[in-house]
Amino acid sequence: MLKIICQTNAGDIEGGEVGSREILGGIGPEATLDLYRHIIRLTPAIKDQDHIPVLIYSNPKIPDRTNAIAGNGESPLPYLIQSAVLLEQSGAGIIAMPCNTSHHYLPQIQKIVKIPIINMIEETCRTLLYRLPHVKVVGLLATTGTLRSNIYEKTLGRAGVAALAPDSNDQERIQAAIARVKAGIHDRSIQDIFESAGLQLMRSGAEAVILGCTEVPLVFDSEAVDYPTLNTTLILARAAVDWALGRK
Repeated sequence: MLKIICQTNAGDIEGGEVGSREILGGIGPEATLDLYRHIIRLTPAIKDQDHIPVLIYSNPKIPDRTNAIAGNGESPLPYLIQSAVLLEQSGAGIIAMPCNTSHHYLPQIQKIVKIPIINMIEETCRTLLYRLPHVKVVGLLATTGTLRSNIYEKTLGRAGVAALAPDSNDQERIQAAIARVKAGIHDRSIQDIFESAGLQLMRSGAEAVILGCTEVPLVFDSEAVDYPTLNTTLILARAAVDWALGRK
């Protein structure tokens, strides 16, 4: 599911107060909620007025990205561009797309809008290098579309890190589990699929696992596993808040 955050120019921060404004839009209701929750928790606030104003725009009609990348569905690009332009025209100063698969289209979207787009894939790579500088192989729990697009492989490769994908059987189970999360199902069986797939990646040589779909963290319990993980929704939320607070 695609989510888009757009933020207006950050204001001055005095006395610990947040002076920026932020516009958040998305088509994945639960993943959007998860992203907004992270934004709230990451904002240093002691009262309502300290928080970053947020506008949530939801468009669930954008075509499936995985099907499009596989050549089996309508391209989501015109819809993504339309959403980005709408947010830019609303006064946004920056855009972030908390949908890993949609980053396949980020360069084309960026050609249309003048404001910068936060790249969640690059932010995740930077976080990996900062948190786990020793890691040379990282596993990917993501949609089949994200894997086919090679967006993580390209970005991680430039940093000297290899990306390890699940085998075909595990990937089928992961893709089906992601679809169930999109349908609002959050049971233990789905959690087991994600966490066991991550464990298998570790046994296959990964030294950490990227939760590379914004539906995965909705079910995945990073505290329940004994291997390091990177939550891409949380990473993007932190980058957005950092920008809003003038840290970037």
